[in-house]
Amino acid sequence: MNLKTRKVAIVGTGHVGSHVAFALATQGEVDELYMCDCDEDKAIAQAMDIRDAVSYLPHHVNAIPAKVDDCGDCDVMVISAGPLPDITQDRLETLGSTVEVLKDIIPRIKKSGFKGIIVSISNPADVVAAYIQKELDYPKHKIISTGTALDSSRLQRLLSELFHISRRSITAYAMAEHGSSAMVPWSRVAIQGKPLDDLQRDMPERFPQFDRNKMVEDMKYGGYIVLKGKGSTEFGIASSAAELIRAIFHDEKKVLPMSVYLDGQYGQTKVFASTPAILGKDGVEAILEVEMTTEEKALFDKSCDTIREHLAKTASM
Repeated sequence: MNLKTRKVAIVGTGHVGSHVAFALATQGEVDELYMCDCDEDKAIAQAMDIRDAVSYLPHHVNAIPAKVDDCGDCDVMVISAGPLPDITQDRLETLGSTVEVLKDIIPRIKKSGFKGIIVSISNPADVVAAYIQKELDYPKHKIISTGTALDSSRLQRLLSELFHISRRSITAYAMAEHGSSAMVPWSRVAIQGKPLDDLQRDMPERFPQFDRNKMVEDMKYGGYIVLKGKGSTEFGIASSAAELIRAIFHDEKKVLPMSVYLDGQYGQTKVFASTPAILGKDGVEAILEVEMTTEEKALFDKSCDTIREHLAKTASM
């Protein structure tokens, strides 16, 4: 019997990468973890710390320190390397520093012969995913960024707290940039299939009106509250990444908000931006174009322009 183990490489084992690794381990979604970091002592420590936890995990996990060059046979590679943003910085302002880190990592990925799915987390998420894809000349359907998966979770939390409704009953997601220009297609927000607009009209006491623009701003600012209070985001992004990886490993064909390469969808080309898409074992299987109002589409286009503008800057970095 030939059984294949599920192997994930974590490139960058700091606050984000280590939590992604541990989320996969505690959820039973990985068999082998390759912990890669320019700080070899950190990679050794993170791998050992996970191995120390194995006795109390759902199944055996082997975590080892590794070099990116040695990760060619992994199924998924999580790229979470790069600097944490300062509380005063927009994610886009970290681009130069992140690109410098990637200039060392990308040749190592090429050398490894890696052919699996790349899940990019490093910020600015959409620009970095595009940069990696271009520099590696990688199949576009096999590289994604977590993008607005985390923003969408924050939006669902805010709506759940407002309406006292289970998040699992709420369909709501952010789109375009994982950053200050992210937008929400409110016309598509629904609770168990019924549009929010209809619920607010039919049941105003149960589903009162609220300031939608403020909620979008609260959604965007949520990460900075976490960053200010503890120095980095960890649990939310780890859960978001684990959800994407689970969809890949189990070939779930799950529809999730994530940053993917747009090639004509929404009238956009040559840009990574978040939209609902179908994810399975071979990567992105299809992009679901969401019908938006004229105002929503204008916000989406503007956000894509922001991503494209910053991607152009990488040519001179």
